[in-house]
Amino acid sequence: MIPSQLLKGTLEGCILAVIRKKPTYGYEIAQQLAAYGFGRIAEGTIYPLLLRLEKSGAVRAELRPSELGPNRKYYALTDRGGEELAAFMASYAELTGAVDRLLADTQREDEEP
Repeated sequence: MIPSQLLKGTLEGCILAVIRKKPTYGYEIAQQLAAYGFGRIAEGTIYPLLLRLEKSGAVRAELRPSELGPNRKYYALTDRGGEELAAFMASYAELTGAVDRLLADTQREDEEP
């Protein structure tokens, strides 16, 4: 399981990546993240992030009828959201590269006699 503090800084970008695939709603986002190995992420964590993304213009929301109950709020990526996702992906690649280099270097130090 991924520690929540480690996940906290990346979850917004990951939500944008899920929404990029197709318009979707909060519970489905949580299910998709779980399927990718993020573990169970509470809806109480996801919905405030979706609201923030909507207010910033990164996603747009639309109420759609649901066969299983009340209308669902579907989220779709906007052009701004696509730009934010691209920036997240670049920053994340830079961060993971730096961490990988550091860990590889410190692992070599542990292996030296």
